[in-house]
Amino acid sequence: MNNQSGTVQPKFSVVLQSDKVKNLINNTLQDKDRARRFVTAITSAVATNPTLQECDNGSIIACALLGEALNLSPSPQLGQYYLVPYNKKKPDGSVVKEAQFQLGYKGYLALAMRSGQYKDIDVLEIKEGEFKGRNIETGKFEFQFIQDEDLRQEKETIGYLGYFELLNGFTKKLYVSKSEMERHANTYSKAFNIDDYHKLQAGQIAEKDMWKYSSFWYKNFDAMAFKTVLRQLISKWGIMSLEMQEAYTKDMAVIKEDNTYEYVDNPAEDIFPEAEVIEAEAEKITKNKKTTKLDEVVE
Repeated sequence: MNNQSGTVQPKFSVVLQSDKVKNLINNTLQDKDRARRFVTAITSAVATNPTLQECDNGSIIACALLGEALNLSPSPQLGQYYLVPYNKKKPDGSVVKEAQFQLGYKGYLALAMRSGQYKDIDVLEIKEGEFKGRNIETGKFEFQFIQDEDLRQEKETIGYLGYFELLNGFTKKLYVSKSEMERHANTYSKAFNIDDYHKLQAGQIAEKDMWKYSSFWYKNFDAMAFKTVLRQLISKWGIMSLEMQEAYTKDMAVIKEDNTYEYVDNPAEDIFPEAEVIEAEAEKITKNKKTTKLDEVVE
């Protein structure tokens, strides 16, 4: 199989059967049954994604081993993490495809609940008519949810709400409007363009050009928005286990065989104006009401 640099590389299924790779997997996982399940799962993930088959085999294995170490599944149906093809330009000008480790929002939820620190955590879309603005006294965003679920699903999504409750009773909410999420994706994702996204939504992209819009921000904007809200919410206000810290640090990175990593996009910039306004409002209220608890004034 040729990658874009013109180099011929063996099929992924053949690479998995090499002594070097089998020893790497067995030594890393320390369990033959687990290693067997891992090989089956990763072979299936690669076989169903033709573009992933063009990626450097070492990058696929390194990303998959990270996912396995986090006890997450690469199954697209589960949505815990994904192996995402990414074009990397080398110093000589040639281009090689590498696999990027991308945590899904369900992966963040799984890691949070596994930590044993969260009583509840979730993220959902906010529909047109449900956002009621900010309470002038507390600074909290207010919502009134549509009770008829069929009617609710017909409404346009205008934003995203993430929330959690820790076992100690601390609660936190973060709301990000869809327009702000679009601007965030446009700023920090190299594969996303806000104008193209609007054209795609309006059905103005020709079928022959659809291959250009393979980024998850185009394919499943809501799922990427869910993840971005959870990532911001957990990292800024939640409790992060060692597993969560590892996943957070290497999310959206190409993992090397020596366990070093290189970011494709900039995953550190998860700051939204809404979050900054909430914090400023909380600080102002706290100064005026010294005895007020944090979770009573900040959502």
